[in-house]
Amino acid sequence: MAKDKIAYVCSSCGYDSPKWIGKCPACGEWNTFQEYRVGKKTAPTAASEFRLDVKSSPISMSKIETEDEPRINMGDGELNRVLGGGLVPGSMTLLGGEPGIGKSTLILQTVMRLKGMKVLYVSGEESARQLKLRADRLTPDSHFTPHTSNVLVVCEAMIEIVFEHIKQVEPDLVVIDSIQTMATETVESSPGSVTQIRECAAMLLKYAKESNTPVIVIGHINKEGTIAGPKILEHMVDTVLQFEGDQHYMYRIVRAIKNRFGSTAELGIYEMVQNGLRPVENPSELLLSDVKDGEELSGVAVACSIEGVRPLLIETQALVSTAAYGTPQRSATGFDLRRLNMLLAVLEKRVGFKLPQRDVFLNIAGGIRVTDPAIDLSVIAAVLSSNVDTGIPRDICFTGEVGLSGEVRPVSRIVQRIAEADKLGFRKIIIPKANMNGVDPAKFKIKIVPVRKVEEALRELFG
Repeated sequence: MAKDKIAYVCSSCGYDSPKWIGKCPACGEWNTFQEYRVGKKTAPTAASEFRLDVKSSPISMSKIETEDEPRINMGDGELNRVLGGGLVPGSMTLLGGEPGIGKSTLILQTVMRLKGMKVLYVSGEESARQLKLRADRLTPDSHFTPHTSNVLVVCEAMIEIVFEHIKQVEPDLVVIDSIQTMATETVESSPGSVTQIRECAAMLLKYAKESNTPVIVIGHINKEGTIAGPKILEHMVDTVLQFEGDQHYMYRIVRAIKNRFGSTAELGIYEMVQNGLRPVENPSELLLSDVKDGEELSGVAVACSIEGVRPLLIETQALVSTAAYGTPQRSATGFDLRRLNMLLAVLEKRVGFKLPQRDVFLNIAGGIRVTDPAIDLSVIAAVLSSNVDTGIPRDICFTGEVGLSGEVRPVSRIVQRIAEADKLGFRKIIIPKANMNGVDPAKFKIKIVPVRKVEEALRELFG
């Protein structure tokens, strides 16, 4: 009998080697090679039998006809926005997130919205009764009409048997929950290993491209927060969605890490309620706490940010206190800590505020993470407000990037930012003076205050 082949695969990047290596030559990680045994193929698998008669031949680039990719409406405005307008036929989408965050709930309530589409839901983690109980929980008093008769459920972890069901059902959409539970007979290793994930994902990708059937795959993440398995899994799929949020908060955020059919700057926000995830159409009203009627508290400033094409008004909270130890602390939640240190250096060098022996804590309310540099001005305002213990009026918001010389630099989409603040009833907005070109203040009820330097903005606030 022929011996089985033994190979070693890096658990970080998927690089394989015929012998064990201490350091991976591809990604540079140490002690990441795992042994796996590949048995000989005695019979054709269901995945290979499923191959369609596709004959490919080289074609000139000038002769390739292009047209807009058709989209499948998922019945969810937030998910459609993140996907770039809907699900593309023949695409493979990977959804990852923390355990218990609501990945299966989001996908299940989404596929039950699809009218006239046959969906095959493959579950390797839950039984059919568990899925039925979840579907019943999502149905009562829900904001959408479920189409449960179109959803076919199969509980199976062997990928060859899954392809047999696909041949019989011929679905319009396939959901795999999750890729870490799938296994193939051609590889002798446990489900969830690097090789099993890579081989199963390759089979599903081949099926999606040859049959033009979209595939949605749910993936686990590791303790570092990245999707479990080889990095090649993210390279193979067309779209990678990250499902974020804290289990102790009611908000969930879907953002695209990779999208071959749309922008990666879009953001979808959901609210976790008893009957599932409710899309949030106007997240600014939820991310702000009693903006107009609340008591003025020091260290709180409202910033107007842009995520994708939608403006968001968020609260920037800062706390400045006397350092209890010799080295002051700098902590930021939802904001880049290095950028916070840069802004504190600008305050000390350009504005004259000394914070060498003070602890500075910064938090973006709502549990979201913001990368828009336009919130720099609100961060500085919140830090100084907490330092002097003077509240900022709750009807004032900020937008502007702060440079190293203390200037307030222009930001993009200023008209949308002003319109969003005006719609939510703010009285005044402080913007960069360079953004005033092309802006007509008469079109808005809100008072627009242009500033060129950080000192001008602080003088407008504190006199």
